[in-house]
Amino acid sequence: MFRIIPDTNINFIGARKIAFVVSLCLLALGIFAFVMISTGNAPMGIDFAGGAKIQGYFENPVQIDELRSALAPLDEVKVTEVTDFEFPNAFIIKSRGAATDSLAKVRGREIEGILADHFPDNAFTSVGAQSIGPSVGEQLRSDARWAILISLLGIIVYIWIRFDFRSGVAATVATFHDVLAVLGICYILGLDFDLLIVTALLTLAGYSLTDTVVVYDRIRENLRKFRGRGEFVNAVNSSINEVLGRTFNTSMTTLVVVLSLLFFGGEVLRNFALALTMGVVVGTYSSIFVASPIVVEWEARRPKRFK
Repeated sequence: MFRIIPDTNINFIGARKIAFVVSLCLLALGIFAFVMISTGNAPMGIDFAGGAKIQGYFENPVQIDELRSALAPLDEVKVTEVTDFEFPNAFIIKSRGAATDSLAKVRGREIEGILADHFPDNAFTSVGAQSIGPSVGEQLRSDARWAILISLLGIIVYIWIRFDFRSGVAATVATFHDVLAVLGICYILGLDFDLLIVTALLTLAGYSLTDTVVVYDRIRENLRKFRGRGEFVNAVNSSINEVLGRTFNTSMTTLVVVLSLLFFGGEVLRNFALALTMGVVVGTYSSIFVASPIVVEWEARRPKRFK
């Protein structure tokens, strides 16, 4: 049977010290980005920074790219097409800067004026303008932090029950590493931190955990074959090599989907898809070079077999 990745015998665990150095650099970058985002000193999306939200519809169909081009003179404007609204040709326009209802109405009239000039024969009717205040943005940032932390705690409990405590800790460290690494890369790239980025990070946590569980499951099976104390590293290495083909196939299949979103999903999904693309790469790396080596290091210092 044809296999993309043939049988391999790579000493992944032997490269763990180099991998740990790379991972520490990614963690440092991620922690720095987390601090900057928590203090509001990073590029923030309208959901977190505050702004105005205007919802309305055109009499006749309008291409969303043309609408974005018309609103380009305004800073930090995001346009989303609405398909389940009671009126056809409806859009939601978000603009950063208006933190009160009165300012939101002013920005709404400004946007209506621009659209009237750009689409003189296609009237835009606003059905509401509301503000997204800084206090709402701060609450969303707090909720996002708690969502990520609670998910990491749940990972520890799940892996602890399924395997053992050290595996739960290692899997959580690997997931935490992935989230922070992608967060740091997003910060370096200057991506706005918004709810879609939070969604991508939580999705990444689930993807990374799934890949790690597959490796741990194979390690547990192989530990029944390697009975000697000094053969633990061999069991882990063999396990990683045995699931390498599956890991590669899964990662490539997932990348095809997220790259399709990145190139064809439009402006709204671009940052989300980019974060997921980086997450698939980092998550695959961590299941091999972070989660498993941590268990190896722990076993070397306090020998204890998987259940």
